[in-house]
Amino acid sequence: MKQSVNILISGGGTGGHIYPAIAIANELKVRYPEAKFLFVGAKDKMEMEKVPQAGYQIIGLWISGIQRKLTLKNLLFPCKLIHSLFKAEKIIRKFKPDVVIGTGGFASGPTLIMANIKKIPTLIQEQNSYPGITNKLLSKNASVICVAYDGLERFFPKKKIVKTGNPVRASLLTIHQKEKIQEAHKLFKLKVKITTVLVLGGSLGARKINQLIEKNISFFKKHNIQLLWQCGKLYYDEYKKYAQEENIHIHAFINKMDLAYAAADIIISRAGASSVSELCIVGKPSIFIPSPNVAEDHQTKNAKSIEVKHGAILLKENELDTFPIVFETLLKDEGKQESLSQSIKELALPNATYKIINQVEKLVGL
Repeated sequence: MKQSVNILISGGGTGGHIYPAIAIANELKVRYPEAKFLFVGAKDKMEMEKVPQAGYQIIGLWISGIQRKLTLKNLLFPCKLIHSLFKAEKIIRKFKPDVVIGTGGFASGPTLIMANIKKIPTLIQEQNSYPGITNKLLSKNASVICVAYDGLERFFPKKKIVKTGNPVRASLLTIHQKEKIQEAHKLFKLKVKITTVLVLGGSLGARKINQLIEKNISFFKKHNIQLLWQCGKLYYDEYKKYAQEENIHIHAFINKMDLAYAAADIIISRAGASSVSELCIVGKPSIFIPSPNVAEDHQTKNAKSIEVKHGAILLKENELDTFPIVFETLLKDEGKQESLSQSIKELALPNATYKIINQVEKLVGL
């Protein structure tokens, strides 16, 4: 790859699209310090905050997804799409990218469509085991499609697929170091010798998981469990009252996720693609509670891909009444905890970011 290269990255809407994009940019920046980066996101979405925090410039498009029911937003969608296509074309014309990378989310559609029209090499990074409509459509003209699961030739042109895994934060590779665990306990003010359960509902939060934890607070107290609970910024005002109680540490959002993982003994989590990939590397016993309210129910498919290989426990939202039994059984069975940890570690693809960068290099430099 030439040393001076312009890299346009589009992805967002959720942390699952944003953090892989940032991980890719960070690794490219290490290899090519002279490279120029520009992100394209959706206005009013969390990437407009998280990307600048990571040190990169971002431009927002007026774009959103189609709602499942008839709403004003759906009626505006054609206008938003046309507006975003024109703006994406303007961004590309001005920035002159050598390659365009899409990690999913509303903004990646218009951006990659215009890049393809202008014959600029494009790379799609598909995180899920079941891709959404946008990436299926974009794949026809994409140069390379980097995936994390087997079997995606059902959806994408087989010759374009490269199995790389999902990019994760480099800091996760060191979470088992003693110093990092000590730092985690200090940061979150956790007690050292009692079981820590990390609760994750995604970057915005998950109502059903929050309700589950609230319902079982007495149960956790009975078993001397301390909770490190990311309830999400949408729900923090509703649940922050529990921060006053012993052994409950509640946060709207956890920025130091590597330290949260380091402190955890057991993890309760949604099953977004990035979360699943991170938990494979983290290697802690995990209970997945997938959201059923996502396209093609892809979170359940992600979780099942781990469960069938005995790497995690899958608990659907309509099965949450069984949570106390499932959790207590796991808590008392150290052999089961160890088995889950070993099995999920075997599914980890820790070199995903490097493999994706290698594909970028091929597109631009050869």
